[in-house]
Amino acid sequence: MTTITRPAKAAENLVAVGLGVSDLARSEDFYVRVLGMEVQRRIQLPHMDEIIVGYPGRASVVLMHWTDGSDRNYRGVPVKVVFYVPDAKRLIERIRAEGLPIVREPEPSPAFGPTIIGMAEDPDGYVIELLQAPPR
Repeated sequence: MTTITRPAKAAENLVAVGLGVSDLARSEDFYVRVLGMEVQRRIQLPHMDEIIVGYPGRASVVLMHWTDGSDRNYRGVPVKVVFYVPDAKRLIERIRAEGLPIVREPEPSPAFGPTIIGMAEDPDGYVIELLQAPPR
């Protein structure tokens, strides 16, 4: 059995993960209002607009929307974004209230000990994995 533990601080840290999104405003709303992140920065490039969202002091998610007219596939991309959260069941209910698919109801996973794991999809179908680690 593997128990999920929170990593110690290190000199090397993941800074951000970029996700291509079909509707920048809808994705911003999901990550900010539903998941509780904050907008950290907005960037307009000649070929795309980006909104960087995140939890203070943690890695960020870069929401990327191409504006150059190129044909992009935002669905069916094998990506999973994983978050530690204080209450996985509450967040799954908020995602359900948005009418988005729930991939896995939040419950302990035998392979990870008492850690509660839930999975849902964001507005573009990216899998959002919510880990609620047991209290220390």
